[in-house]
Amino acid sequence: MSGAVIRVGIIGADTRASWAGASHIPALAAQPQFTLGAVATRHEESASSAAEAFGADRWFADPLELIHDPSIDLVTVAVKVPAHRDLVLAALAAKKAVYSESPLGATVAQTEEMAAAAGSLHTAIGLQGRLNPSVRRAAEIIAAGRLGRLLSARVAATTFGNGPESMSAYEYFDKAAAGAGFLTIAAGHVLDVVEAVLGDITDIDARTEILWPQVKLTDTGTISVREVPDHLDAIVKTTSGAPVGVQILAGVPGPDAHFRLDIRGSEGWLTLTGNHPAGVQVGDLTLASNVEFDAPDSPVATGLGPTAADIWAGASINVGEVYASLARDITNATYHTPGFDHAAHNSRLIARVEQAARTGIRQ
Repeated sequence: MSGAVIRVGIIGADTRASWAGASHIPALAAQPQFTLGAVATRHEESASSAAEAFGADRWFADPLELIHDPSIDLVTVAVKVPAHRDLVLAALAAKKAVYSESPLGATVAQTEEMAAAAGSLHTAIGLQGRLNPSVRRAAEIIAAGRLGRLLSARVAATTFGNGPESMSAYEYFDKAAAGAGFLTIAAGHVLDVVEAVLGDITDIDARTEILWPQVKLTDTGTISVREVPDHLDAIVKTTSGAPVGVQILAGVPGPDAHFRLDIRGSEGWLTLTGNHPAGVQVGDLTLASNVEFDAPDSPVATGLGPTAADIWAGASINVGEVYASLARDITNATYHTPGFDHAAHNSRLIARVEQAARTGIRQ
């Protein structure tokens, strides 16, 4: 580490409505323990523009140069999933701490390879919904037994993505080889929040559908074939004993999108709700319960950023919580932040969902 301040290099920071610009940049700006040391894209023009717009000290048109810059302590990988493996492994080989967006790899094998390569290095995986302050408080209520014996839970989650229309730049989300489809992203985030509150999922019955098999690419007018599901119905069992009904639906108009987790126990109930159109992982959540609880902590980031379009407003809230947790771990030599081992767990979970849906056999 180069000093008390953690110098971050972001690969994939672009000024053109990028996820990194809407979430990572304002999340870092909200925390004095970080500074944006460098940005990298694949082109000089976009890299230099990003450095100027985001206030980075340096820029690189070759991500490997950023990785090997000795002044960078933490490498954030915020590019398309198929590019994760080579960049993450290079950063780990350079002995850097790494924060990667989820899913970590395009396959379970890739994810496990990166998790094994991490060793004792600090890592973070972008399953940021579980670190939302309301999710953390809900998990505390459950762990303390405040609701009594858990009887049932239900999740209803919708997203505007993966619907009947898209842009050609996002076509790769619908291709199986990319490893970045509805199940690995939308379902991966939702089920991770379920596990954060109710414990690991032990049993899965699942059904998937492709409700929109043909996707119109609005910028080109062409039709693309969707190869991955855009709908999930599941019943899962968790280590807390609660059975959970889960429905995740894509292609919902933005204003109608929502997330709701209802949990009922023998002595009480609680709910977690959110309405960000991009999913539970993006915006803030609200906790309600009939048992008294301390208000959730205020998030370290407001969710507002200089490049955040309306659709991504709030994107830095949960990402900021990941960075805050990672800073504590790096400073104190602890490992509390969900990292690459957790990414492997989530990847295997989604593989079990896919297997259950494909065979009709509980996994």
